[in-house]
Amino acid sequence: MSSPEGSTVTFRRPPATLRKRSLAAFARRLELQVARGKPFDCLLTGDAELRRLNRQFRGLDYATDVLSFPSAIPSGRLGDLAISVARARAQARRFGHTVEREIHILMLHGLLHLLGMDHETDGGRMARAEKRWRARLGLPGGLIERQAPRREPV
Repeated sequence: MSSPEGSTVTFRRPPATLRKRSLAAFARRLELQVARGKPFDCLLTGDAELRRLNRQFRGLDYATDVLSFPSAIPSGRLGDLAISVARARAQARRFGHTVEREIHILMLHGLLHLLGMDHETDGGRMARAEKRWRARLGLPGGLIERQAPRREPV
């Protein structure tokens, strides 16, 4: 589902249980509020494609829930997101909310990466931004919060 001048949400195989218009509206909301009017594109697909993309672009041979691909050319678009609907479904069950809500969480997380944030290297900047945006958007706990704290070797 796409908007001619804004962000797009594309389904590889649209699941009957997801409301396409609602997801497109949420992408547009993220574009306007979080990305300050800069559009992005989001592909909702399966684990196999996320695994292939993760292997191809990051050298990691496993499926993941969301990948972000910042635009390499100054086109006005921020870039692309790829989200695994299968991972979103499993995580939604685990955390007790809808698949659509989980896709919202993944879309926000991926968009923050498109905006240049990196929770692995930024000293908590992305985690703070994600927490603020989740509160504003009415979303439950995000990806960064869910990660178990890393233990330092003894």
